[in-house]
Amino acid sequence: MSEHSIALITGGNRGLGRATARKLAEAGTDVIVTYRSHKDEAAAVVDAVTALGRKAVALELDTAASDTFPGFAATVRDALSVTWERDTFDFLVNNAGVAAVTPVGATTAETFDLLVNVHFKGVFFLTQELLPLLADGGRIINLSTGLTRFVGEGWSVYASVKTAIETYTTYLAKELGGRGISVNAVAPGPIGTDFGGGAMRDDEQFRAQLAGQTALGRVGDPEDIGGVIAALLAPGTGWITAQRIEASGGTLL
Repeated sequence: MSEHSIALITGGNRGLGRATARKLAEAGTDVIVTYRSHKDEAAAVVDAVTALGRKAVALELDTAASDTFPGFAATVRDALSVTWERDTFDFLVNNAGVAAVTPVGATTAETFDLLVNVHFKGVFFLTQELLPLLADGGRIINLSTGLTRFVGEGWSVYASVKTAIETYTTYLAKELGGRGISVNAVAPGPIGTDFGGGAMRDDEQFRAQLAGQTALGRVGDPEDIGGVIAALLAPGTGWITAQRIEASGGTLL
């Protein structure tokens, strides 16, 4: 690897992705962040990373549109060449996501397909498309959810596709082990972001209820998850692979 590693973070313009980009930049890692919309937010992340002395590029990507992935990979290849004079990057963080409740008996096929396409099909085929650009000895982090362990009513499809991601993580770790690539899943608990309408960030009564269910007595911040991901991509943690790491403050123990 080069002196400074390069991380590609999907959905890096806000929430967990933005916090991860900042934590990695603080640790000396350059970043490529993707955004589906809100180009201005992605530009602000690039500015923040640059202010920390690292290089950053923002690229547009809709993780539900798998037919665009070959073109996106070509764009990544060009960005690596122009900005870093490299043909590979080191870390892939599959973070981009969308929230939608799916009550039993009242879920549409459209909502089901959206969650599958973003959280499973998109992750699977984007990773497949980017593997030739991922350096040997690199690492992959897939975002899961605490909801694969504990049940939150109305989240059956979201949790199910994240369970699929956890299984995919173990298979990917096995099949990429020969290249020295480690693969892990990070499963956040309740985090105060705008995900799902921002209730975990803005609704004080809901936050208090969730905080009461955690061993550490609070709702998490995006930086809590960014720190976990940065730790798993640090120089000393490459021997960890095929693991589900829950970062939930000890929710519902």
